[in-house]
Amino acid sequence: MAGPHPEFIPPARPIIGEAEIEAAVRVLRSGRVVQGPEVAAFEEEFGDLVGGRHCVAVNSGTSALQLTLMALGFGPGDEIIVPSFSFAASANAVRLVGAEPVFVDIEPGSFCVDPEAVAAAVTPKTVAIMPVHLYGHPAAMDRIMAIAQQHGLAVVEDAAQAHGAELNGTPVGAFGTAGCFSFYPTKNMHALEGGMISTADAELARTLRLLRNQGMEQRYANEIVGANMRMTDVAAAIGRVQLTQLGEWTEQRRANAKFLDSAITGMVTPPVADGARHVYHQYTVRVTGNRDAAQARLTELGIGNAVYYPTPIHRLKPYLVDGKPGAWDLPETERAAAEVVSLPVHPSLSQADLERIAEGANLAGGAR
Repeated sequence: MAGPHPEFIPPARPIIGEAEIEAAVRVLRSGRVVQGPEVAAFEEEFGDLVGGRHCVAVNSGTSALQLTLMALGFGPGDEIIVPSFSFAASANAVRLVGAEPVFVDIEPGSFCVDPEAVAAAVTPKTVAIMPVHLYGHPAAMDRIMAIAQQHGLAVVEDAAQAHGAELNGTPVGAFGTAGCFSFYPTKNMHALEGGMISTADAELARTLRLLRNQGMEQRYANEIVGANMRMTDVAAAIGRVQLTQLGEWTEQRRANAKFLDSAITGMVTPPVADGARHVYHQYTVRVTGNRDAAQARLTELGIGNAVYYPTPIHRLKPYLVDGKPGAWDLPETERAAAEVVSLPVHPSLSQADLERIAEGANLAGGAR
């Protein structure tokens, strides 16, 4: 097989510009580098993205999930409903507080959790639902919130991939008890590393601030047992710069996706639910033929591609039962894991890149 195309189009391209570098240097020169004014400003500014909710900055998206579950008091004996078709962090956060993830299936269109499956999975031990806004598509939050209200459950939105996504005009992170975002370098916006928690509950926000900082608000006046999951001011300064560009980048992602939707015929392009604003963290297609052959052909044509996620969480080693997957009935999850491929959609793509991606996808769709 021939090697990759000389002008390789990467599946993702983190943006670190002069403005980000200058912001980081400015903070380093200030000497206030941890949990200082940049973090406070970032929290305030990010609030505009989540309907004015309280925002608490932490050191990663995984920490955001874990701290939220800790703050809500969940632990051993509790069940939390999560999709198996997600990154492992969604379920890891549940296990890290001692609770048990209950895996449910996804909707075939959005790749997000199926509300009917959620409703069927509720037991007396259920304390929360954790919908994942996968690939940048909002989960069916209207239906999920109705289920939560019916059963008195918390809703923790895993919005790690969905900065700025909306459903019926409401942004993700503004529906549930809390929303959790990631600022990993490949996300739609980043802070090199970091996370953010949004909540309408002022008391929960205060508890989260205590938990991230060893359980103290005033130095050496520890109120509860806490962790060290603070965000640095360097990360916050970079995040603030990125946040100012998020809207423009999102519109470029959406425009890129619109072109790919119209030009790709050899693979199944991602549908968008009524009322949903998809922000395309990933542009994820389905390959109904030989996926391995399709990926090899894409790579040969110089088009970056990746499978998120080839192994559902319930099949990963930490979640096996006696070495085997539990008795989960997740047909759409299994089908998605076998069919999906994500193509480049990031805002750095040129029109020529987009045309190459579409042409390559159409050629690869017929690979055997």
